[in-house]
Amino acid sequence: MCEVIVLFNGFSTKLEDRIMKANCTCTLIKASKNIIVDTMTAWDRQKIIQALAEHNIIPDEIDYVVCTHSHADHIGNNNLFVNAEHIIGTCVHRGELFFDINFKNEGYKICPEVKVIATPGHTLDDVTVLVETTICGKPTCFAITGDLFEKEEDILNPSIWKELGTVELQKTQSQMRCNIIDVANFIVPGHGPMFAVTDNIRRTIKNQVLA
Repeated sequence: MCEVIVLFNGFSTKLEDRIMKANCTCTLIKASKNIIVDTMTAWDRQKIIQALAEHNIIPDEIDYVVCTHSHADHIGNNNLFVNAEHIIGTCVHRGELFFDINFKNEGYKICPEVKVIATPGHTLDDVTVLVETTICGKPTCFAITGDLFEKEEDILNPSIWKELGTVELQKTQSQMRCNIIDVANFIVPGHGPMFAVTDNIRRTIKNQVLA
Protein backbone atom coordinates (compact mmCIF):
# COMPACT_ATOMS: atom_id res chain seq x y z
CA MET A 1 0.00 0.00 0.00
CA CYS A 2 1.18 3.55 -0.65
CA GLU A 3 0.29 7.03 0.57
CA VAL A 4 -0.50 10.20 -1.35
CA ILE A 5 0.29 13.21 0.84
CA VAL A 6 -0.41 16.74 -0.36
CA LEU A 7 2.36 18.80 1.23
CA PHE A 8 1.01 22.14 -0.05
CA ASN A 9 -2.24 23.01 -1.77
CA GLY A 10 -1.75 25.12 -4.87
CA PHE A 11 -3.65 28.30 -5.60
CA SER A 12 -4.13 30.87 -8.34
CA THR A 13 -5.74 34.28 -8.05
CA LYS A 14 -5.91 37.11 -10.56
CA LEU A 15 -4.80 40.32 -8.83
CA GLU A 16 -5.19 42.74 -11.72
CA ASP A 17 -4.81 42.83 -15.47
CA ARG A 18 -1.86 40.61 -16.52
CA ILE A 19 -0.82 39.84 -12.91
CA MET A 20 -1.62 36.55 -11.17
CA LYS A 21 -0.57 35.28 -7.75
CA ALA A 22 -0.06 31.52 -7.96
CA ASN A 23 1.83 28.50 -6.74
CA CYS A 24 1.41 24.84 -7.55
CA THR A 25 0.27 21.91 -5.46
CA CYS A 26 3.22 19.90 -4.14
CA THR A 27 2.60 16.20 -3.47
CA LEU A 28 4.60 13.45 -1.80
CA ILE A 29 4.02 9.82 -2.75
CA LYS A 30 5.32 7.24 -0.28
CA ALA A 31 5.31 3.93 -2.14
CA SER A 32 8.02 1.36 -2.87
CA LYS A 33 9.77 4.53 -4.09
CA ASN A 34 9.67 8.05 -2.63
CA ILE A 35 8.31 10.47 -5.21
CA ILE A 36 7.68 14.22 -5.14
CA VAL A 37 5.39 15.78 -7.73
CA ASP A 38 5.85 19.48 -8.65
CA THR A 39 8.44 21.38 -6.63
CA MET A 40 6.85 24.85 -6.44
CA THR A 41 8.81 28.09 -6.93
CA ALA A 42 12.46 28.78 -6.18
CA TRP A 43 11.36 30.70 -3.08
CA ASP A 44 9.86 27.58 -1.45
CA ARG A 45 13.04 25.60 -0.78
CA GLN A 46 12.92 25.65 3.03
CA LYS A 47 9.18 25.01 3.09
CA ILE A 48 9.66 21.80 1.13
CA ILE A 49 12.59 20.64 3.26
CA GLN A 50 10.59 21.20 6.44
CA ALA A 51 7.45 19.53 5.06
CA LEU A 52 9.43 16.44 4.05
CA ALA A 53 11.08 16.31 7.48
CA GLU A 54 7.64 16.12 9.06
CA HIS A 55 7.26 12.83 7.17
CA ASN A 56 10.76 11.64 8.16
CA ILE A 57 12.22 12.15 4.69
CA ILE A 58 15.23 14.20 3.61
CA PRO A 59 15.69 15.38 0.00
CA ASP A 60 18.42 12.78 -0.65
CA GLU A 61 15.84 10.03 0.02
CA ILE A 62 13.58 11.11 -2.84
CA ASP A 63 13.90 8.58 -5.69
CA TYR A 64 11.89 10.42 -8.36
CA VAL A 65 10.92 14.01 -9.08
CA VAL A 66 7.96 14.42 -11.42
CA CYS A 67 7.06 17.85 -12.79
CA THR A 68 3.71 17.74 -14.54
CA HIS A 69 4.98 20.40 -16.94
CA SER A 70 7.89 22.82 -17.11
CA HIS A 71 6.31 26.10 -15.97
CA ALA A 72 8.37 27.94 -13.35
CA ASP A 73 6.00 27.36 -10.44
CA HIS A 74 6.27 23.58 -10.90
CA ILE A 75 10.05 23.13 -11.19
CA GLY A 76 11.57 25.65 -8.77
CA ASN A 77 13.28 23.21 -6.39
CA ASN A 78 14.26 20.30 -8.59
CA ASN A 79 17.89 20.77 -7.65
CA LEU A 80 17.10 19.79 -4.05
CA PHE A 81 16.83 16.20 -5.26
CA VAL A 82 20.16 15.27 -6.82
CA ASN A 83 19.82 11.55 -6.04
CA ALA A 84 16.54 11.34 -7.93
CA GLU A 85 15.57 10.62 -11.50
CA HIS A 86 13.77 13.67 -12.90
CA ILE A 87 10.69 13.49 -15.10
CA ILE A 88 9.83 16.98 -16.38
CA GLY A 89 6.80 16.69 -18.61
CA THR A 90 7.80 13.96 -21.04
CA CYS A 91 11.55 14.48 -20.56
CA VAL A 92 13.24 11.86 -18.35
CA HIS A 93 16.79 12.33 -17.13
CA ARG A 94 19.28 11.65 -14.37
CA GLY A 95 22.12 14.13 -14.36
CA GLU A 96 23.52 14.27 -17.89
CA LEU A 97 21.79 11.08 -19.04
CA PHE A 98 18.50 11.54 -20.94
CA PHE A 99 16.21 8.59 -21.61
CA ASP A 100 13.99 8.08 -24.64
CA ILE A 101 10.58 7.13 -23.19
CA ASN A 102 7.50 6.71 -25.38
CA PHE A 103 4.96 8.39 -23.09
CA LYS A 104 2.26 8.56 -25.75
CA ASN A 105 1.94 4.80 -26.18
CA GLU A 106 3.40 3.34 -23.02
CA GLY A 107 3.60 5.87 -20.21
CA TYR A 108 6.38 5.37 -17.69
CA LYS A 109 6.00 3.00 -14.74
CA ILE A 110 8.05 4.26 -11.81
CA CYS A 111 7.11 1.37 -9.52
CA PRO A 112 4.23 -1.14 -9.33
CA GLU A 113 1.90 1.46 -7.77
CA VAL A 114 2.83 4.57 -9.75
CA LYS A 115 2.69 5.36 -13.46
CA VAL A 116 3.27 8.62 -15.37
CA ILE A 117 1.22 9.14 -18.53
CA ALA A 118 1.08 11.87 -21.18
CA THR A 119 -1.92 14.21 -20.82
CA PRO A 120 -1.26 17.15 -23.16
CA GLY A 121 -3.52 20.16 -23.03
CA HIS A 122 -2.33 22.86 -20.67
CA THR A 123 0.97 22.49 -22.53
CA LEU A 124 2.02 20.03 -25.21
CA ASP A 125 4.16 18.02 -22.78
CA ASP A 126 1.89 17.73 -19.72
CA VAL A 127 1.87 14.48 -17.76
CA THR A 128 -0.34 13.03 -15.04
CA VAL A 129 0.82 10.75 -12.22
CA LEU A 130 -1.54 7.84 -11.50
CA VAL A 131 -1.22 6.20 -8.09
CA GLU A 132 -2.99 2.91 -7.41
CA THR A 133 -3.59 2.10 -3.76
CA THR A 134 -6.20 0.67 -1.41
CA ILE A 135 -8.43 2.57 1.00
CA CYS A 136 -10.71 0.64 3.39
CA GLY A 137 -10.17 -2.46 1.28
CA LYS A 138 -11.22 -0.76 -1.98
CA PRO A 139 -8.88 -0.17 -4.96
CA THR A 140 -8.40 3.60 -5.25
CA CYS A 141 -6.75 5.70 -7.94
CA PHE A 142 -5.26 9.13 -7.27
CA ALA A 143 -4.53 11.29 -10.33
CA ILE A 144 -2.00 14.07 -9.76
CA THR A 145 -2.75 16.12 -12.84
CA GLY A 146 -0.88 19.40 -12.67
CA ASP A 147 -2.81 22.04 -14.61
CA LEU A 148 -4.84 19.60 -16.68
CA PHE A 149 -7.26 20.39 -13.85
CA GLU A 150 -6.55 23.87 -12.48
CA LYS A 151 -8.82 23.45 -9.45
CA GLU A 152 -12.15 21.83 -8.61
CA GLU A 153 -13.95 25.04 -9.59
CA ASP A 154 -12.95 24.59 -13.22
CA ILE A 155 -15.41 21.70 -13.54
CA LEU A 156 -18.46 23.94 -13.36
CA ASN A 157 -16.55 26.88 -14.84
CA PRO A 158 -14.41 25.50 -17.69
CA SER A 159 -13.40 29.01 -18.72
CA ILE A 160 -10.84 28.80 -15.87
CA TRP A 161 -8.76 26.06 -17.50
CA LYS A 162 -9.38 27.37 -21.01
CA GLU A 163 -8.04 30.84 -20.19
CA LEU A 164 -4.90 29.43 -18.57
CA GLY A 165 -4.11 26.74 -21.13
CA THR A 166 -2.95 26.59 -24.73
CA VAL A 167 -5.72 27.71 -27.08
CA GLU A 168 -4.68 25.31 -29.85
CA LEU A 169 -4.82 22.39 -27.39
CA GLN A 170 -8.24 23.03 -25.84
CA LYS A 171 -9.87 20.13 -27.67
CA THR A 172 -7.03 17.83 -26.59
CA GLN A 173 -7.22 19.05 -23.01
CA SER A 174 -10.98 18.48 -22.84
CA GLN A 175 -10.47 14.87 -24.00
CA MET A 176 -7.60 14.25 -21.59
CA ARG A 177 -9.69 15.61 -18.70
CA CYS A 178 -12.39 13.12 -19.68
CA ASN A 179 -9.90 10.25 -19.86
CA ILE A 180 -8.49 10.98 -16.42
CA ILE A 181 -11.81 11.61 -14.70
CA ASP A 182 -12.92 8.18 -15.94
CA VAL A 183 -10.18 6.32 -14.03
CA ALA A 184 -9.57 8.52 -10.98
CA ASN A 185 -11.26 8.42 -7.59
CA PHE A 186 -9.39 11.52 -6.43
CA ILE A 187 -7.89 14.41 -8.40
CA VAL A 188 -4.93 16.42 -7.13
CA PRO A 189 -5.15 19.54 -9.33
CA GLY A 190 -2.39 21.98 -10.14
CA HIS A 191 -3.71 24.96 -8.20
CA GLY A 192 -6.25 23.81 -5.64
CA PRO A 193 -7.00 21.19 -2.96
CA MET A 194 -7.51 17.54 -3.77
CA PHE A 195 -11.12 16.54 -4.47
CA ALA A 196 -13.11 13.33 -4.78
CA VAL A 197 -14.52 12.36 -8.16
CA THR A 198 -18.28 11.78 -8.20
CA ASP A 199 -20.53 10.38 -10.91
CA ASN A 200 -21.93 13.89 -11.39
CA ILE A 201 -18.42 15.27 -11.96
CA ARG A 202 -17.74 12.52 -14.50
CA ARG A 203 -20.91 13.35 -16.42
CA THR A 204 -20.10 17.07 -16.39
CA ILE A 205 -16.58 16.55 -17.72
CA LYS A 206 -17.77 14.18 -20.45
CA ASN A 207 -20.30 16.76 -21.59
CA GLN A 208 -17.51 19.34 -21.93
CA VAL A 209 -15.44 17.39 -24.46
CA LEU A 210 -14.94 19.63 -27.48
CA ALA A 211 -15.77 18.19 -30.88
